[in-house]
Amino acid sequence: MRPTSILRTAAASIAFAAVLVNAGPALAQSASADDDALSDIIVTAQRRAENQKDVPISVATVRGDTLAAVSGSGADVRALSGRVPSLNIESSFGRTFPRFYIRGLGNTDFDLNASQPVSLVYDDVVLENPVLKGFPIFDLDRVEVLRGPQGTLFGRNTPAGIVKFDTVRPDAVGKNHVSLSWGSFNTINATAGVGSGDASDVLSVRVSALYQHRDNWIDNIDEPGDKNLEGFNDFAGRMQIQAKPSDQLTLRTTMQVRLFEGSARVFRANAFATGSNQLIGLGGPATKFDRTKTRADGLNFQKLTNFNAAFNAEYDAGPVTLTSVTSYWYGNLQSRGDIDGGFGNQFAPTMGPGFIPFSAQSRDDVPSLDQFTQELRISSNNTGGLGYQLGAFYFSEKLNIVSYDFGSPTATAPSAIGGQRQVSEALGVFGSVNYQFEGGLKLQAGARFNHDNRTMLASRPLDTRPGFLGFGGPVAPQSAEVGDDVLTWDLSASFPMSEDVNLFARVAKGYRAPSIQGRLVFGRTLSIADSETTMSYEAGLKSSFADGKARFNLTGFYFRTKDMQLTAVGGASNFTTLINAEKVDGYGFEAEFEARPVSGLTLTAGVSYNHNEIKDPNLFVAGCGAACTVTDPVRVGSPGIYSINGNQLPQSPRWIANWTAGYAAPVGTGEVYVFTDWAYRSKVQFFLYESREFSDDSMLEGGLRIGYRTGKFDIAGFVRNITNDVSAVSGIDFNNLTAMVNEPRLFGVEVGIKF
Repeated sequence: MRPTSILRTAAASIAFAAVLVNAGPALAQSASADDDALSDIIVTAQRRAENQKDVPISVATVRGDTLAAVSGSGADVRALSGRVPSLNIESSFGRTFPRFYIRGLGNTDFDLNASQPVSLVYDDVVLENPVLKGFPIFDLDRVEVLRGPQGTLFGRNTPAGIVKFDTVRPDAVGKNHVSLSWGSFNTINATAGVGSGDASDVLSVRVSALYQHRDNWIDNIDEPGDKNLEGFNDFAGRMQIQAKPSDQLTLRTTMQVRLFEGSARVFRANAFATGSNQLIGLGGPATKFDRTKTRADGLNFQKLTNFNAAFNAEYDAGPVTLTSVTSYWYGNLQSRGDIDGGFGNQFAPTMGPGFIPFSAQSRDDVPSLDQFTQELRISSNNTGGLGYQLGAFYFSEKLNIVSYDFGSPTATAPSAIGGQRQVSEALGVFGSVNYQFEGGLKLQAGARFNHDNRTMLASRPLDTRPGFLGFGGPVAPQSAEVGDDVLTWDLSASFPMSEDVNLFARVAKGYRAPSIQGRLVFGRTLSIADSETTMSYEAGLKSSFADGKARFNLTGFYFRTKDMQLTAVGGASNFTTLINAEKVDGYGFEAEFEARPVSGLTLTAGVSYNHNEIKDPNLFVAGCGAACTVTDPVRVGSPGIYSINGNQLPQSPRWIANWTAGYAAPVGTGEVYVFTDWAYRSKVQFFLYESREFSDDSMLEGGLRIGYRTGKFDIAGFVRNITNDVSAVSGIDFNNLTAMVNEPRLFGVEVGIKF
């Protein structure tokens, strides 16, 4: 982006912000008492509790009615997609392997060791593998989304940002609850959180649980019965035991478990009309797409087990606080699906929908995933003058993956087996200092030394597939080792322009460790991606006005990622390959608004614009293996190979918007309320190359909740995806025009008790 364009954008943004802030008196005229003022938003984006307005980072939260609405009704973590500006989440594994994108930066790789530039932090613990990132969200205190590199305090693989979950603590008061909802497709969502103490108790315990169920609701018309797929049972539990032997020392042990069993993701063959991204029905272009019907002839199942044990110790020594966070996470996954997404193939008497070149059935297992982390840090307790944090972090992951290819849709004996053993270690030493001047100016600087090492051993010990398919038999064990030592850092400044308006600016360097790809069940060589680094520049304002009844935040940003890790997924080669792009440039803005204009009415809105562009004239990828229409230039002399120079990153919408409105009116001893929430994203491409088929023009999903609540009871009716929007969310491009789609409209009722 040209400097003059950046200046014009910044000037326009500041002018727009000034208009909103100056609108405060007019807004205040329609509000009466200070009781209607918005409460402060407390975040821990910098490892300490702070008012969001004072944090020099673009950070957004999902809380209150919005969090309750999107996390209920049987939803998983993907329901947070689009609920704050610049956040997108999708998955080709369904509920068990989410892929996160912030400001367009993410990874579309479906392999079970795929690295992501968005980190997920669950109760102060970084979760590396997406098999862990899908852990259910329940009994949460808050959800925070930190946008931009967070490599100083949170470490490796955070160049895009962080999604941060903090659960309710055992000593929380007024947070006990039990709720049960029932909805369409016999969807059950039951959750509870019960704690025994308060902040003064020497010993306190909190037990939380979530149970979600949905019947099969998709009819495979080639199988007996009318409902065969997409059902699930998902249980998660958490126990926290907290001890306070003294006023200075707090000890907390956490144990969590997840047991999931259900369908693997349903892939839909030839769901796109050739030459466009229009979704079509099973009968061809002239028929309407029906989300409740499919054709499939392969086995389909998915099972996942997670276990976590953690120990937190915090000692308040007066001037400083010492913190230790020790955590172990375990994962086990089995997932098999009908990858070609249809019935039969060109060699069988019948096939469909559309043309199926060949049947494809595969299974990917994680027999064991072991992650251990240890963090030690010391932080100052003063609120003015010089403050600091120092710490060290250790990460260890041992991951085993087994992939199977089957010769026929219902075969149980594999025709090919590929195995991977990946061992990763990381060490980080970090520090951050800040100084608060008397006039309010606050300067902050941080740095982190990152040491990473990763080794992989992969092979294909079995391959009985016919030689004419080109696989060439077994592959002897291959090994690779990658590593790097990188210094990441950030500088920021914040200044209170007035009591209600804070300005901030930040520059940060982020880093993603090198990666290895070894899914040899379809390929014969390992691929490696070098480290990537991101330089990010952002500035903005955070404000409150109208006597605290409204707030507005605005951030403008620019980033450049060098050697960005990309994954060429599937395509004509049917093999995922890691590549590095010379650079990717991006710029945009994020704006968030919240207001309580009259008593009982709360409005929120958020919007982001993200423009990014791959800049590498020498970077080419294979196009799709299906009859799709690639619009990128063909490399001279290489049919089927396309330049992706100038393309927007995949799964990166230019626009994301969200808005909510809630109103409550007193009735009897309680209140009647209505709450609606909406999320919109603009067009996305699914792969590195651009095509007319593998994309979706837009998606708009909304929800509505109407109920009656007192201080103790809450009963409501709700609907999710109220307009029954049908949108493709991802695709498979190696065989046919296969799509995955969003979830259907769902009605339900919920009863909750707080105590």
